[in-house]
Amino acid sequence: MLTPARKKEQLLVLLNDVMVDLPSPSNISLWWNLGSLLGLCLVVQLITGVMLSFHYCPDINMGFESIVHITKEVNMGWLMRSVHVNGASLFFFFLYAHVGRGLYYGAFFNIGAWQVGVLLLALSMGIAFLGYILPWGQMSFWGATVITSMLSAVPYVGGELVEWLWGGYSVGGPTLTRFYSLHFLTPFVMVAMVGVHVLYLHQEGSNNPLGVNKDKDKIPFHPFYSSKDVLGFFLMSLLACILVIFHPFLLVEVANSMEANVLVTPSHIQPEWYFLFAYTILRSIPNKLGGVMAMCFSVLILCFVPVLRWNASVPSFRGMSFAVSSQIFFFFFLSNFVILTWIGSRPVMEPFVQVGQVSTFFFFLYFLCCPIVQYVSSLRSLNWA
Repeated sequence: MLTPARKKEQLLVLLNDVMVDLPSPSNISLWWNLGSLLGLCLVVQLITGVMLSFHYCPDINMGFESIVHITKEVNMGWLMRSVHVNGASLFFFFLYAHVGRGLYYGAFFNIGAWQVGVLLLALSMGIAFLGYILPWGQMSFWGATVITSMLSAVPYVGGELVEWLWGGYSVGGPTLTRFYSLHFLTPFVMVAMVGVHVLYLHQEGSNNPLGVNKDKDKIPFHPFYSSKDVLGFFLMSLLACILVIFHPFLLVEVANSMEANVLVTPSHIQPEWYFLFAYTILRSIPNKLGGVMAMCFSVLILCFVPVLRWNASVPSFRGMSFAVSSQIFFFFFLSNFVILTWIGSRPVMEPFVQVGQVSTFFFFLYFLCCPIVQYVSSLRSLNWA
């Protein structure tokens, strides 16, 4: 049986191997800082979320009032709420950039880390949706009504699923209570999944921009990359301070500053900006079940990316940073993603509906055609060589 001193010694050795002597490729760029920035965001969200939970009341008659109480009367409560709300936006900004970096540089060939990362993305979106409901503002209530009603599209059992989720025949007190419980507990599950994600990463090693052999030309993580992480933490903290102090409501929906009213439907219901691309895909499909499936598949399609990449043995095929055609294709996808996000904030009318449908088509077309483009580009590069 290990003594406490021996356990402490083994823990220090493990931390030294992971954070100090971890062999890392010598050519990775600042795009590899996004993982550590996401870890910092997650820690900040957990701390501020726990602090806010001390004063929040999950009741339809007191939920909105407790938010007002936190903002106006609790000491530094406005700061905690502003950090938590804007921290979610920063978290998703870095998360989408992290996924984009993985697509661009071929990080999906570490299949274990990639699949756990996709699950983390889906779980993050679920947690953010649950948290969006808790202020019980006008947009929170109607957003919860619209999104949860999508389960009614499930054949045969859809109606029962919606009633079970609501805890009744409409969004109400039981819904808010269970959403609060799930929003509080699920992030700790997410922390465990992050540990699994990092474990897979350390087993296979980090990818690099050139896609070359990862077992050669490595340097210690500390001090070469730990210093870059510290610089990234400082820059992110500076950005967060500017957003939280000077523009705390820049990314917050104005309608959510009013208490929920079940008798008044907003003229335009829309989620937070980091859900807008999925919301556009949902409303671009005329069929209800088809729209729900397309919205879910817009995230889950990332699970099939390693399968769609045909030849991982060709170095120039492991990422998009070599072939100009692949780069153009990727940045076209990135522009299309921005258009989907913008269309989601527009009312459901022409020409926004048609533009959203075209953008949805190109969104899924990218994942089907990108392997072909990359494969042809890799063959050309080999022929030229």
